[in-house]
Amino acid sequence: MELDDASRHGFGRMGFGCKHYRRRCRIRAPCCNDVFHCRHCHNESTKDGHELDRHAVESVICLVCDTEQPVAQVCYNCGVCMGEYFCSACKFFDDDVDREHFHCQDCGICRVGGKDNFFHCEKCGSCYSVSLRDKHCCIENSMKNNCPICYEYLFDSLRETSVLRCGHTMHLQCFHEMLKHDK
Repeated sequence: MELDDASRHGFGRMGFGCKHYRRRCRIRAPCCNDVFHCRHCHNESTKDGHELDRHAVESVICLVCDTEQPVAQVCYNCGVCMGEYFCSACKFFDDDVDREHFHCQDCGICRVGGKDNFFHCEKCGSCYSVSLRDKHCCIENSMKNNCPICYEYLFDSLRETSVLRCGHTMHLQCFHEMLKHDK
């Protein structure tokens, strides 16, 4: 049975990926030439601690037909869409459009939560919830630091962050854990 273009395009949606993202491709890391589902999978698996530059990715492997090809939203061999959300700047794919991805030109990366729900604070150098517009203490590049509790880099973390009254930032979950333990 031959699939029509629309069926082929949507084939396997949400059926492939990793714990970080649902997508129908894997990426070839130019730094080590190994193949991973995403940059987070790469960064978690490297023994020497090097990190993948998302903007440097040049090729992907379709998970439906196993064809390696230049980064694109649609596989040139089988016609499947490798990610319903696709950002050519970040070389980013995700089938889970409910996460409401958007690319922030000023941050230079894709974010989640819906563009209308965030604004980019020029002084802080990051996107924050619109509820914080004109209501937070600006600290230059405050998100370009590690969380003081778990030490994960905050700027491109997948976990939700909190901006404290003093302007410093940390993971929301870490903040709640800290309060729970009264430290």
